[in-house]
Order: sequence, then C-alpha cells, then structure tokens
Amino acid sequence: MRKRPLPSISALQSFEAVARHLSATRAAQELHLTQSAVSKQVGQLEEILQNPLFTRIRKRLQLTPAGELYLVEVRKILNQVEMSSHYIQSYGGDTEVLAVVAPPTFASVWLIPRLVGFGKAYPHIHLNIRGESGSLDAPDEKADVEIYFGGGTRPNSQCAYLFDEKVVAVCAPGLLRPSMPSSLQQLTGLRLLQLNSRPQAWHEWFDAQDWRSNRSYHGPRFETFHMLISAATAGCGVALVPRFLVEDELANGRLAIAWPYAHTSKGAYYLAHAEHTADVPKVRALVQWISRQLAADRQPCRT
Repeated sequence: MRKRPLPSISALQSFEAVARHLSATRAAQELHLTQSAVSKQVGQLEEILQNPLFTRIRKRLQLTPAGELYLVEVRKILNQVEMSSHYIQSYGGDTEVLAVVAPPTFASVWLIPRLVGFGKAYPHIHLNIRGESGSLDAPDEKADVEIYFGGGTRPNSQCAYLFDEKVVAVCAPGLLRPSMPSSLQQLTGLRLLQLNSRPQAWHEWFDAQDWRSNRSYHGPRFETFHMLISAATAGCGVALVPRFLVEDELANGRLAIAWPYAHTSKGAYYLAHAEHTADVPKVRALVQWISRQLAADRQPCRT
C-alpha cells in the first residue's frame, strides 16, 4: 500500500504563523526562517491537502474557507505536541508517572486535599490526576489507579472499598426563609436541581421516604456535582449531593440542609487498579497512602 504524504511539524508551524500574521514576512521573522522557506512550506502543505489555504485580496493575504477550518485543527495539533513535550521534559530519569482518575468533584474536594505530603514522601512518583467519571463496568485503560462510585467488582481489577455515600438535600439558606419546608410536598415547590449522571436521584430519595412526586425528574440539569453545588449555593434551587462534598459549605453557612433526611446510596466509593499491578511499587504506595488517610479520617477528634 502506498504511503500517503503527511505534513511536517515545520510546515504546520509555518502555516499557523502565516495565518496568525496574514504575512509570510512576519511569520518568517518569528520562525527565524527566510520568507521563501516559509512560502515553500505552505505551498507543500497546500499540495498535500489539495486545497488552497490562502488567497490574496487587494494585495493582502486572507484565509480560504478550507484554511480557516484547517487552522483550528492545526492549532489543536501544535498545542498537543507542545503539551506532550513539556510533559516528558518535566520528568527526570528516575521519575515514575502515576496516572490517577477520579470523579471531578470527588477529586477536587476529597482526594487532592488528602494527597498533601504524598510528593514529599514519594519524590520519585509524579502524580497525573484526571477528573473523569468512568464506566462502572470497565476500567480506564489509561489510568494506573481509578477511584469510582458504584459496585465493588470490576473485570480484571482489584477493588478496595473506601466509604459509603449519604445523600442530603441542600440549598442556599435564603430559600428556607422563614422556615424549612414542613412537608415533602412543600419541598417540591422549590426547584429541584438535577445531575445528568444520576437522573434517578430525586426519585430514589423520595421513594426511600415512601413518598411519590411527579416532579422528581423536573428541573435544571448539571454535568458535575461541582456545578450542582454552585447552583444550589447561588440560590437556584435544592440539590441532592453527597454530604461529604458539602461539609465546608454547611459549616460556613453558604448552604443549609433543606430536609432532615440522609439517604444511603446503593453504591459506594472504591479504589481500583488492574490485578497484575497490585505489587507495582507506585500503585502500592498510593493504595497504602489512601488507606492511611481513611484511617486518620475515622479517628475521633480530640479537644
């Protein structure tokens, strides 16, 4: 099969610079090349793409429609190459990268504060944390360690239980004036904020209290718990959230409990990794660190 010609990085850089300045001369100055070299790179690129990228109108360069579309893609490619290069440059020869995936709000509120000190204890391990809600059935192939909410089994994975989740209804204190709702029916008179990934949340919360509402699925929807909490704090309505995610907001009065019931969710939080990595030092280090953090959390406070 004949190998298809692909543009070089230098050709993409030349095109991006010319597109940004709309001048081959200024692009050449920026790239420390001659104007003819830049023009040649762009010409070769147009030949590969079989589309003109620039046109000249009243002696001025302008991007063609194809050029405008291609510029968006080229900038993505150059940004990714730059990020990847910096990523590799940031590590020494003895440094190991530990890729960790966790739900976004969980990572921000619970995980990251409990990783303080990990870098000092394990200076050779460079954490790469990504906030993402993964599949309950399949592990993230790009992650060494994944924290997820759901059941305690996954194919080809070793899963460690972290803790259960108690869901509470919260809202801005101003929505409860002059007083907390006296009934669940009155509560549904407030706007019920929804989470995209948990469309059944309000239905299950009401059902656990033997109450039915025709408004369980009505209300604005949000992508993450962080968005949901922000909307509740802003006074947009009542949100169902895991209590541990809003302890600070409840303590400082930015949020208030809208109804005195905490529902224990069917799932729980687990830490998972591939079975064959159980004895990999970097994975074992994080698993043991999280285990110690959980033990510290369970210690009674001493005054």
